[in-house]
Amino acid sequence: MCSLASGATGAAEEEDPPGLSDSGDEASWEDEDDADLPHAEQQTPCLFCDRLFTSAEETFSHCKLEHQFSIDNMVHKHGLEFYGYIKLINFIRLKNPTVEYMNSIYNPVPWEKEEYLKPVLEDDLLLQFDVEDLYEPVSVPFSYPNGLSENASLLEKLKHMETRALSAEAALAGAREDLQKMKQFAQDFVMNADVRACPSSTTAIADLLEDEDGVYFSSYGHYGIHEEMLKDRVRTESYRDFIYQNPHIFKDKVVLDVGCGTGILSMFAAKAGAKKVLGVDQSEILYQAMDIIRLNKLEDTVTLIKGKIEEVRLPVEKVDVIISEWMGYFLLFESMLDSVLYAKNKYLAKGGSVYPDICTISLVAVSDMNKHADRIAFWDDVYGFNMSCMKKAVIPEAVVDILDPKTLISDACSIKHIDCHTTSVSDLEFSSDFTLKITETSLCTSGLFCWSSSILVLLVSPGLSHTAAAVWRLDSHGSVSVGESGWAIAGYFDIYFEKNCHNKVVFSTGPLSTKTHWKQTVFLLEKPFSVKAGEALKGKITVHKNKKDPRSLIVALTLNNTTQTYGLQ
Repeated sequence: MCSLASGATGAAEEEDPPGLSDSGDEASWEDEDDADLPHAEQQTPCLFCDRLFTSAEETFSHCKLEHQFSIDNMVHKHGLEFYGYIKLINFIRLKNPTVEYMNSIYNPVPWEKEEYLKPVLEDDLLLQFDVEDLYEPVSVPFSYPNGLSENASLLEKLKHMETRALSAEAALAGAREDLQKMKQFAQDFVMNADVRACPSSTTAIADLLEDEDGVYFSSYGHYGIHEEMLKDRVRTESYRDFIYQNPHIFKDKVVLDVGCGTGILSMFAAKAGAKKVLGVDQSEILYQAMDIIRLNKLEDTVTLIKGKIEEVRLPVEKVDVIISEWMGYFLLFESMLDSVLYAKNKYLAKGGSVYPDICTISLVAVSDMNKHADRIAFWDDVYGFNMSCMKKAVIPEAVVDILDPKTLISDACSIKHIDCHTTSVSDLEFSSDFTLKITETSLCTSGLFCWSSSILVLLVSPGLSHTAAAVWRLDSHGSVSVGESGWAIAGYFDIYFEKNCHNKVVFSTGPLSTKTHWKQTVFLLEKPFSVKAGEALKGKITVHKNKKDPRSLIVALTLNNTTQTYGLQ
């Protein structure tokens, strides 16, 4: 390899240029090229918009000035340490909640799950921020032994911090173990107790264990159930018509939507002129609802809050109107009306209104041999095997089904009237005598199991799951005798929007009306009996909550001095 002297001229300029060596490392050439290029600064996006920043401090300052969100206040408000802070950042990145929602959160916080420890963004600068910097320094500064150098002091400080971290992790593990033991003890206590005492100041639903109620709210986190409800035109259009045709009820009012789901009722209220709408829901669908509200540019009017209405703290003391689609099968299944009444007692202003305001439950007698064959006679021959012992297990289950209006053999009888403004939770467990006027006599041709439509079914509001069945035969004198046919009792409910309404709205879930997703509820009768047109069939129905699962119902029917109990679960 030739080299040029520093003072070389003339002939030196004519010398060959330095040779290239194949043994050189190509990477060194690339490094030299890269050295001439400026390094791109690492950036991280804002928590609530697309602005990029080069440090966590800049991001937090922007969030506070532009979005009125203070990470400092959030950390102190909830007492967040390292892991809690990490979960908070990842929760906001993943769920994209509004600032209003974040500022309205009170314990328990929605980012407690372990899944929020997983980073949403790679190399997120906010996750590299030391949350302890947000806390005030301790009054007594950390001291080091005399004579230590600065580096040695830093090393000692790191060791001290590591010890604190290990101690905190051990304490957290112990707390989790204790919590698990407490949860197991509570579950064992609930499952083994015959009767669960609930303080009169709260509802049974408010006292449900997290795991118990988690199944209920989880079911409403799936999109399918919301699609079914939204496509139920009787349901959804009745609410829409009530709200749009009575805008004076909502104009400039503060509205609370209990169990808001996808936010459809909240948006109806906003469009009708509400000043502020607060939607509350515990299920995961609320995060999609937030996107829906933003897509429709209603975020200035509608604020969504995740949590149970019994546990969240609203950003207002009182509301003017409460709306809710709380009805379950047989009207009272799922016990969501309990939560609406809790909201009414705590948040409704004097003179305010709850909608729907009036609800009724009715019974009717039905005779349908096809349903008997499908639910009861089916077990006599299952692919050539006798499974008739299953009948005793099937009959106590209430069935949710659509009934053919042609199978009705009695007039309807109302058994329960609920005024949401005056009723209390205790009123939702009740007994009622009823009388059904029979409109048709059951008929059957000759033969042991020959009949026409001679199954009696009593209809109660939708929600139970199987129909009682029994069949009769006519003898040569025209009298009716019991055979293996299918009596049942079924029920339905009607909903009224009336208070202060210029245009009242009513809809029914009965078998003579347009079908809804609630259908009707059918109860099979184990011991059927004869009826004739013009007779008055008298009975009694008792409805109460299942003490081990307050969202389910126990229904007892008494007819002809015989009582049978059904479960709606």
